[in-house]
Amino acid sequence: MKIFVDSGCDLPKSYLDENDVTLLPLTVLLDGKEYQDIVDIDSKEVFQAIRAGKQPKTSQVSPDRVLALWKEFAETGEDGIYIAFSSELSGTYQTSVMMRDQVKEGNPRMNLIVIDTRCASLGCGLVVQEAVRLRDTGEDVRTIERKIRKMAGNMEHLFTVEDLDYLAKGGRVSKASAFFGGLLNIKPLLHVESGRLVPIEKHRGRKKVFRRILELMEERGDHVSEQVIAISHGDDEAGAIELRDLIEEKFHPKEIQIHMIGSVIGSHAGPGTLAVFFLNKQ
Repeated sequence: MKIFVDSGCDLPKSYLDENDVTLLPLTVLLDGKEYQDIVDIDSKEVFQAIRAGKQPKTSQVSPDRVLALWKEFAETGEDGIYIAFSSELSGTYQTSVMMRDQVKEGNPRMNLIVIDTRCASLGCGLVVQEAVRLRDTGEDVRTIERKIRKMAGNMEHLFTVEDLDYLAKGGRVSKASAFFGGLLNIKPLLHVESGRLVPIEKHRGRKKVFRRILELMEERGDHVSEQVIAISHGDDEAGAIELRDLIEEKFHPKEIQIHMIGSVIGSHAGPGTLAVFFLNKQ
């Protein structure tokens, strides 16, 4: 069985390569050049460019690239699952469904399940890792689909950004929601609701935001001590480690992963972003 993901999952390319996961890279436009996320641009470069006053642009995976990949896959006769970044944040999911249906007209036996996770960054990444684990233990494609759809539906995203203006410029939150982003030392706290980024609270200073994240993990989390928790960061490893240590001290989870946010999500969230992902009780 083949697993496909796009770069909105923010997993390192080394993980994808080692686990036979096929990547559909989204596109970053910087200084007039197009780059494939993860493949030929490092997100650290993107964060440096943003700090220097540049505004990278992003776009979904090109339809031609998706079409070519699905045609190639159809010829293998294998089962496949594409675990897609939230359709509320990228058009890649819709494009992939359209291209799959086009290929299926000539290859009716093609079995490619396309899942809109409604997740972003390592929220999607944790779902991908579970799909890999299930595949490697011999589960069939329908069982994997059922389990990861449920997991994606229970994925909690809590994150804070240095400046909401980055998200507002890219249309990821409304400009009205960004009104408090520039206030002195005010840190917004956001979550993902039905695949969309939604500001929920604002706090003065990072320590208060971190404290609130722990409270929300306790309120919303489903046996957090038994989970794999993921933290992604916008070129702020020190902040990610600080948050990891607080989570470790309070919950003692099974594992805590830390990865840098990829170039596409980083282009919108900006440097200094910190996000934590876990499963809720719903």
